Amino acid sequence: MPNSFNAREFLKTVTSQPGVYRMYDKQKQVIYVGKAKDLKKRLTSYFRVNLPNVKTQALVANIEDIDVTVTHSETDALVLENDYIKQYMPKYNVLLRDDKSYPYILLSGHKHPRLAYHRGAKREKGQYFGPYPNGGAVRESLHLMQKLFPIRQCADLYYKSRSRPCLQYQLDRCSAPCVAMVSDDEYHEQVKLAQLFLKGKDQQVISQLVAKMESAAIDMHYEQAARYRDQITALRKVAEQQEVSNHSGNMDVIGAHYASGVACFHLMFIRNGKIFGSRSYYPTIPAKTELDEVLYSFLSQFYLNADIQRTIPKEIILSHKFDELKTLQSAIEAALEKKLEIKTNVRGERASFLRLAETNAHNAVTTRLSHKKTVEQRFQLLEEALELTRQINRMECFDISHTMGESTVASCVVFNREGPHKADYRRYNINGITAGDDYAAMQQAISRRFDKIDANGKVPDILFIDGGIGQLRVAQKIVDDKCQHLDVAPLLIGVTKGEGRKQGLETFLIGGSEQQFELPNDSPAFHLMVHIRDESHRFAITGHRNKRQKTRNTSTLESIAGVGPKRRKALLQHLGGIQEVKAASIAELVKVPGISLEMAQTIHDALRAG
Repeated sequence: MPNSFNAREFLKTVTSQPGVYRMYDKQKQVIYVGKAKDLKKRLTSYFRVNLPNVKTQALVANIEDIDVTVTHSETDALVLENDYIKQYMPKYNVLLRDDKSYPYILLSGHKHPRLAYHRGAKREKGQYFGPYPNGGAVRESLHLMQKLFPIRQCADLYYKSRSRPCLQYQLDRCSAPCVAMVSDDEYHEQVKLAQLFLKGKDQQVISQLVAKMESAAIDMHYEQAARYRDQITALRKVAEQQEVSNHSGNMDVIGAHYASGVACFHLMFIRNGKIFGSRSYYPTIPAKTELDEVLYSFLSQFYLNADIQRTIPKEIILSHKFDELKTLQSAIEAALEKKLEIKTNVRGERASFLRLAETNAHNAVTTRLSHKKTVEQRFQLLEEALELTRQINRMECFDISHTMGESTVASCVVFNREGPHKADYRRYNINGITAGDDYAAMQQAISRRFDKIDANGKVPDILFIDGGIGQLRVAQKIVDDKCQHLDVAPLLIGVTKGEGRKQGLETFLIGGSEQQFELPNDSPAFHLMVHIRDESHRFAITGHRNKRQKTRNTSTLESIAGVGPKRRKALLQHLGGIQEVKAASIAELVKVPGISLEMAQTIHDALRAG
């Protein structure tokens, strides 16, 4: 073996109990985490003379040390293995990178409850419906709810500052409780119906509305009866569109497809016989990994996610069998303390759902492989056009965005051979320069990017600069200075906009020689360079707009002595916004909780002086 790890001596001391093992490389980094019912038996299998699996051969060649943790049972080992994988993200494990919390619909606990999108900790009082598979499913549901139930969805600040009904009231999508256009009793009746609808009890909602319509008609309240009639019609249309079967059970349906190193798990969340939502997952797969390991790793990591444990149904339909399926099922049942059944052989309605999930998974993998192939071709053509002797593995692009020098932000976006690598995107808030000085802004951004970079750092092969020859010269000087101690330095390319700033007329300047580099605008290499420039531009503008809005909303209050975060929040909430605070009299400011007469005078004078 090429490493110094003595497997024979190590295996003499290993226990035969269940547990988890961690494998380390020379840099003391965890490169693999696994669990075993019998640690000695499992670990011995790694050090056989003839290892059939290429991935296992590569793993063993890099082992410098192994650490074992004994557990009381295989179930405990499964849970601990999952925790370790999340903690260390080992490169030889199948990794499900899904660190976002799941979105919910929140029905708040206000006097006039609002329906809202919610993600994160559940600190606000109210009812939470979900979790939904993705943000798009929540927004689609909220849009639908707005058509069915006239409940407010506006933010509290907006709600409190209203003096007349907003456009949503004119569109019959809100009953305007903010200005008392609806009685509290009538509003809360609609809230109760919305609660039932979100719980999937469509027919119960329709029955209650039918009874209300008939009662209103008997009392000769014909306009109200007509509103109920229209609401019933809309609900019935929705129910017909959503009703995909007569099945009333809850289940997760998982279609899996794995090809050419790309895996997709398409999950369909079936609740009350309807597709509650769906989502595709693309776990990171080490080279030469077998399908059984991919399936086992995905299911264990996904169903031991704390955010979804409380909503896991009793039935999971899976498109493929694998050896450890029953063991995994028992382990998840014990860990979650609830009955669970994983089925792979189903008929009827379940089979229809499963075919749909498999089709989506297959199409997703085909699309992703096609995209990867296209991006790879673009990289190869760019290498040929630039006559490079080394492969391009990483490209970065910098852009500067501001409005008349205000709230200057620089962006750095990163592309690898699979396309945009958003985990490495960065924004830099530019401070301490003359307003509107793009050269100084570029100098500061490039300097911060390359500060303290060493041979192990992520040095791009190509660095694109969105700007003319001035910005390119500034960037080249910084890069030459920062990278002089490295074996390699990035090739700099300036991207200048064409005549009339028209797309497709861009020109490119090579750093150092400052020679113009031309490509036909129908070349895939040209498209790749324009793509990274456009992505950098988009990312910079988004950051600039956010910073500018935040600055305009808070800077005037932040500059007033004695007005801290709590008082700023109280002023904005009580008065409805920064413009209302500026227009308020001393008498109005005093009414804000925490604002004394003296402080009101200070705020009033400071805002008038500004």
